[in-house]
Amino acid sequence: MTEETSTGRPQAGPAVSVVGPGGGETIVLGSTRMRVLEDGSHTGHRLAIAESVLAPHTQGPPQHRHARHDEGFYILSGTVRFTVGDEDHDAVAGTLVMVPPGTPHTFANVTGQPAVMLSTFTPALYVQYFRDLQSVLADGRPLTPRAGTDAMSRYATEPATDFT
Repeated sequence: MTEETSTGRPQAGPAVSVVGPGGGETIVLGSTRMRVLEDGSHTGHRLAIAESVLAPHTQGPPQHRHARHDEGFYILSGTVRFTVGDEDHDAVAGTLVMVPPGTPHTFANVTGQPAVMLSTFTPALYVQYFRDLQSVLADGRPLTPRAGTDAMSRYATEPATDFT
């Protein structure tokens, strides 16, 4: 893409990012496989996008709150149960769930079928959290609740202990 200056000469615009099927960075956390499609490096860290495949009967993270970013989930296939405070919402394919900062939430695949969702993070700071968790596992350490809480705290996120 180019832009013309007042002199009429083309100026280089932002680089276009294209991630094809099977592309992107893969992060494996237990029975969940995440494919980072945009980590923020092409968006000035305003937006990150990841595709996650949740195996059947996969529990998600403990209920938590983000202080500085919105998180969106678009269900591509299967059913994902979102718990927001005390309320459960079973999101089927075609459903969008937007979670603003400060809202307690978690998700799980409580069905016997895989579920696939596309997640957005605005701004993009939270992608590094998933990388940090993968590093814990790669180092041979268990992914304990304490390890998860420590990683969350580095990205303005905390457990929602009032909804255990």
